[in-house]
Amino acid sequence: MSTTTSSPLFWPLLLYAAIVFSLVGIILLVSYVLGGRHQERATNEPYEGGIVSTGSARLRFSSQFYLIAMLFVIFDVETVFILSWAIAFQELGWYGYIGVLVFIAILVVVLIYEWRNGALDFGPDGQKILQAYKKLTLKDKPHEMVAK
Repeated sequence: MSTTTSSPLFWPLLLYAAIVFSLVGIILLVSYVLGGRHQERATNEPYEGGIVSTGSARLRFSSQFYLIAMLFVIFDVETVFILSWAIAFQELGWYGYIGVLVFIAILVVVLIYEWRNGALDFGPDGQKILQAYKKLTLKDKPHEMVAK
């Protein structure tokens, strides 16, 4: 048994690394030469986008926002499961079909449960808005009558 040196095996890796570093260097050099140089009021600000920032970046979100975001992620993951079932439809047969029907039925039951408990009500209540609008229109009607 002869022992071979491992250095001939590393030359493609070294060549690849040399090409990568060369390309990175060329790209950085070209961007430095061709890049724009301007000095405006918001240029040195973090996350500069050309617009002077106003106010604080610390915004308060309602806890309902996070609940809706979690529900979106959960139902998005279930979509991946259903799509993977659709890809393997031929191999799974009727057992897979019944299994996905049970899975979708459970999803529908959970969605109805969340809807009934108000987990999906993240906006203002429509009935309260209509009542406030009716009160405003009733207050305005006597003034319209006097104007005529």
